[in-house]
Amino acid sequence: MNERSIENVKIISIPKIVDEKGRGKLSVIEKSIIPFEIKRVYYLYDVPSDSFRGGHAHKNLNQFMIPLSGSFEVKIDDGHNNKKIMLNKPNQGLLIPSGIWREMDNFSAGSVCLVLASEVFDESDYFRDYNSFLEYKKK
Repeated sequence: MNERSIENVKIISIPKIVDEKGRGKLSVIEKSIIPFEIKRVYYLYDVPSDSFRGGHAHKNLNQFMIPLSGSFEVKIDDGHNNKKIMLNKPNQGLLIPSGIWREMDNFSAGSVCLVLASEVFDESDYFRDYNSFLEYKKK
C-alpha cells in the first residue's frame, strides 16, 4: 500500500458484535480488515485537550488509528489537499497510508487512540518538518 493522496485515507468499519444480554459490545480486528501486516501497536492516552500529537508523515509506514475511548480530530495533508476527520467511534478506524502528513488535536477527556502500524519504529522513516515533507512530495 503506497497511495500518497488524501483520497486514499479512509474510515474503515470494524465489525461490532452486540451482546444480546446487554453486557456490552465486542469488536474484532482481523487480517482481512487492514491492508497491511501489523508490525507495531501503540496507544496514546492522557493527552491534554489543548495539546496536539502527530505533526509528521512517514515515507513507508501505514497506520490504522482507532479511537478506543473518547474522541479526537485528525488533520491529514498530502501536500496539495487537506481535511479534518473526527474519530469518535471505537468500531471505526482511520487508514492513513504513507506519504500523508497527520496532526491530531481536540482530544476529549479520557480519550484513547490505538494505532496499528505496518513497520517497526525507524526514525529515518519520519518527516518531522513540514517543509521537508513538501519538498519530498514534489519529487
